[in-house]
Amino acid sequence: MSLVNEVIGFFMKSRIGRIEHFKNYPIEAQSDVFHNLIDRGRFTEFGLKHGFSDIKSIKDFQERVPVVTYEEYFPWLERVLRGEKNITWPSEITWFSKSSGTTNARSKFIPVSEEALHECNYRGGRDILTLYVENVPNTQLFTGKSISINGSLHPNPYNENVQAGDVSAIITRNLPKWAEYFRTPPAEIALLDKWEDKMKYMTRHCVHENVVAMLGVPTWGVVLIEQIMEAVGAQNALEFWPNFEVFFHGAVSFTPYRSMFREKLFPSASVNYMESYNASEGYFAIQDDLSLEDQMLLMLDYGVFFEFLPAEEWDKPFPRALTLEEVELHKNYALVISTNAGLWRYKIGDTVKFTSLYPFRIKISGRTKHFINVFGEELMVENADQALACACEESAVELKEYTAAPIFMSADAKGGHEWIIELAAPPKNPEAFTRTLDTRLREINSDYDAKRQKDMALQMPLVHFCPQGTFLKWLQKNNKLGGQHKVPRLSNERKLLEEILELAG
Repeated sequence: MSLVNEVIGFFMKSRIGRIEHFKNYPIEAQSDVFHNLIDRGRFTEFGLKHGFSDIKSIKDFQERVPVVTYEEYFPWLERVLRGEKNITWPSEITWFSKSSGTTNARSKFIPVSEEALHECNYRGGRDILTLYVENVPNTQLFTGKSISINGSLHPNPYNENVQAGDVSAIITRNLPKWAEYFRTPPAEIALLDKWEDKMKYMTRHCVHENVVAMLGVPTWGVVLIEQIMEAVGAQNALEFWPNFEVFFHGAVSFTPYRSMFREKLFPSASVNYMESYNASEGYFAIQDDLSLEDQMLLMLDYGVFFEFLPAEEWDKPFPRALTLEEVELHKNYALVISTNAGLWRYKIGDTVKFTSLYPFRIKISGRTKHFINVFGEELMVENADQALACACEESAVELKEYTAAPIFMSADAKGGHEWIIELAAPPKNPEAFTRTLDTRLREINSDYDAKRQKDMALQMPLVHFCPQGTFLKWLQKNNKLGGQHKVPRLSNERKLLEEILELAG
């Protein structure tokens, strides 16, 4: 196995030169992607309608093609879902990534072309390993198995001949046979539809494997590991996975989970953590330097053309999007993508900040719809994650989940924020926890601080500490167990918070 480890590591490193090239020539790399997409899409119905054959520049493209949400783009996608060909992309679409719904709460169906699968998703999967090997030259990653917690596949409700499902399930279903040698559990377990059965079989199967790595959403990683720990009576995961080396995480911020993984689940300085940005719509960024927490290199040669909407443009009917050479550090941008699966100027819903220019590194700061700004406080998920991590550290508690929503002003009461927080154990001093949360929010968000001055618009946060398993109950009730599903952290309305409060009793 050590020889296999060395050989695979050698071939992984051959990709580093290409990564260095787009790091050194990012604008040129994105220009190549842009022109390639336009050329491949010009004879589709979408391309013909928007005059792709006459588009010579990014400026032409931005003038001809509008920025769209899922709802606005759905008439095109529905035709693809029903099996029509050459609508938004020339090659046949045989897979759809199914993700959580948007404002109307339905599921989103995102096309996955062969090009997207191979040039974006598989390349991203290989590159995260490549960059890990670059960071950890003495890795033994390929001497054991990697565990992944996948979603499942379902029939496409618009076309029974085409399947839809979580993007991780699509990737697993299409992996080459040799890849099964390095992963666990077997596909027949990984793709089980019923979450409870999947977790039961994964617990039985994976505890006996030489697991060296885990890939997935931190939430579900915690659930699986704690379930195995309980089943075998272990104090931490290294008791049954002694060679565990790295957790590849994504989909949600790792900040609230970091101390739990490092101090409880894998209490060893030799275990590494590496972040990637792999959404239903594609693979976008990878942490290229393990010393730079919460910073990921934007991957510029995956067949994805990136644009960025400044915050002041988010709600405009015809927003002005920026390209890479126009962005600035530490500003919130909504991500807009055009892809080799036939998404054109699609507003994905995530917000990012640039932490570095040349090379272009980003951090995910939140969602365009997941924030609280009822009182002008502009509270983003990034702020909440940081403040909660500080409160948990000072109170010596472990965060499981959280969500927050506004308390609206009334004739006889001021407004505020109401939080539901699930911890591994309740804090000894709940009032101190709440004060620390509030203080840290005021330190990192000047708009929040201004509204909190003398309780002018916002009162002290109202915090509920709910029983363990409350958020899991909500996910189960809403058929969102597993895969990339997660509870929205922040909301401008109270529906979600009140649903979880009811479950908490």
